[in-house]
Amino acid sequence: MKRRARILIGVLGATALGVSLPSCRPDAAQGQGQADTSAVGGFEAPVDVDTTGLPGPRQPIFYRHDVHAGQYEMDCRYCHFAAEVSPSAGLPTVSTCMGCHILAGSGNPEVQKLRDYWNERRPIEWVEIHELAPFVRFPHNRHVMSDKELECQDCHGPVQEMPQVYKYASLKMGWCITCHQKEEVSTDCTVCHY
Repeated sequence: MKRRARILIGVLGATALGVSLPSCRPDAAQGQGQADTSAVGGFEAPVDVDTTGLPGPRQPIFYRHDVHAGQYEMDCRYCHFAAEVSPSAGLPTVSTCMGCHILAGSGNPEVQKLRDYWNERRPIEWVEIHELAPFVRFPHNRHVMSDKELECQDCHGPVQEMPQVYKYASLKMGWCITCHQKEEVSTDCTVCHY
């Protein structure tokens, strides 16, 4: 009962924030009347993927942004739930992921890793990719809610095409100042250093 309540709260919370949720209902297997738990919407993520040639750090779970944000067109805010209201964008909780993967992806070893975290009640220790210097402040909420119509991809690149996310932009001071000048917003030191 507690698991079901947490999943429901996650769905209700995302709905209240106006975040569009992915369709996580597997298609029924033909002629069997049972759900096909290996694929969602007729797409099955590759199970054995060699990540050695992919840019970016290896994560505890090989989370496919190209599948979730690309194939399923999941809104970034479904997983990065705090981007509009907090300086940090937030990372998905295990229960957020299990909202779909309690059913979908049973044949995928990466999904099994997720389910192991769920069963052991352990958080996933994601490796940070877009790390900034400790003296720099980047408030996601001010950028996401800006009237400049910024997209996540402006800083993070075409995440919906990345099998494994990597640092797309340098995020160094010159890169940020160039953007601020282009968008005609303040370049005062106290904007980022406070």
